[in-house]
Amino acid sequence: MIDFRPIFLILGILLTTLAVMMLIPAIADIVAGNPDWQVFAVAAGVTLFIGVSLSLTSRAGGASLSVRQAFILTTLSWIVLTAFAALPFAFSQLDLSITDAFFEAMSGITTTGSTVITNLDIAPPGLLLWRALLQWLGGIGIIVMALAVMPLLRVGGMQLFRMESSDQSEKALPRAAQVAAAIGAIYVGLTMIWVALLWFAGMSGFDAVAHAMTTIATGGFSTYDGSIGHFDSAAIDAIITVGMVIGSLPFLLYLMALQGKPKNLLQDTQVQWFLTILAVIIVVIAGWLWLKNGEDPLQSLRMAAFNVVSIMTGTGYATAGFDKWGSLAIPVFFFIMFIGGCAGSTTCGIKIFRFQVLYAAARTQFHNLAQPHGVFIPYYNRRPIPEEVIGSVMSFFFIFFATYTGLAIALAFLGLDFITSVSAAASAISNVGPGLGPVVGPEGNYASLPAAAKWILSIGMLLGRLELFTVMVLFTRSFWRA
Repeated sequence: MIDFRPIFLILGILLTTLAVMMLIPAIADIVAGNPDWQVFAVAAGVTLFIGVSLSLTSRAGGASLSVRQAFILTTLSWIVLTAFAALPFAFSQLDLSITDAFFEAMSGITTTGSTVITNLDIAPPGLLLWRALLQWLGGIGIIVMALAVMPLLRVGGMQLFRMESSDQSEKALPRAAQVAAAIGAIYVGLTMIWVALLWFAGMSGFDAVAHAMTTIATGGFSTYDGSIGHFDSAAIDAIITVGMVIGSLPFLLYLMALQGKPKNLLQDTQVQWFLTILAVIIVVIAGWLWLKNGEDPLQSLRMAAFNVVSIMTGTGYATAGFDKWGSLAIPVFFFIMFIGGCAGSTTCGIKIFRFQVLYAAARTQFHNLAQPHGVFIPYYNRRPIPEEVIGSVMSFFFIFFATYTGLAIALAFLGLDFITSVSAAASAISNVGPGLGPVVGPEGNYASLPAAAKWILSIGMLLGRLELFTVMVLFTRSFWRA
């Protein structure tokens, strides 16, 4: 039998943390004279009561988690936190339905960026800040999960990043807890730097804080319906573009850089692939805007750089309706939704390292076909790739696209048009935010979708954020056998 006490203990601690965070938007509403501070105060009280109760009644549990417990905790934590994070949305003056509140909270905590809230320009400051906080917490949460939990679960090739498999000399810090604390400090530091940069670039203090959090978390929630296009500032575009790239690189390498190993960041092949792919796509789209659409060269580069980085990293900010840029732009933006950033970052999607593993395996297969008696070994970051990792990555690709297909068909079954179905499904499972077309595109909103579609997309966001297998394994009989 599985002992749920350690699971409930950690869930209690997480809920207690979430309750404390609810006090921040409550204070913002008090300062602004908005009555929604009472909603946050009550929601914080309820969340705190449940969190403390779970912690106190589960203290007799074991000190460590088994692999099966870790699977359950990973999925339960995201679902339970989303449910409690939805309380302020459901009972605020926006009066969102349970479906819309859960969708908005799931989009926030998975750093997806899809929204059902209209008229953000006049929305209460507490709710705007709460959306940003959810994405910020989700961003640091997935970094810690990717470094400490996912490798243990052997999910989708993440075992490549097991810190204990490295030599002691190559460890950033000897213990995972120390690594998590150090990376948390880096995450906070980067957020503060981007708050200052955006403030100096012309944002108000409130907007700078909200956008800095959702930039480093590659989340994409904005405080305006027009997203970053509302500011119409080249300086702000540039600052946020760099911030999205920063959030897409492995945070463990930032820690190594601070410890005197800055070369590790640029020598990492995952980083090299990511930056190269990003640069090539930006040049292609900028060239298209300049030569085909007649845009000014610098303006083309500015629009292409911001929106390509935003969609490929899964952030979801927009400065223009890129789905109206012509025949080349639409398929390019559709396919880069799936790519994502680097493992150990705040981004989602398939992630660069899986493409590298797949490429290395395919290249080895070609060599074996040409020279059947030769011995060829696939490498990642100049290290041999274990067979189990290759199998895990290939399984991930299959499950990813099978799940994506299922989501798209389910949305189409509900009556959504083709473009909306395929792009919304891609956006959800890759945790991007905007899709394509007038309904869910960069200038659209998910509010008009039927309730069933929002629940389907919420499931897709959860699956994409937790690397698919982590959730799906819970529905197999073998997992629950003693």
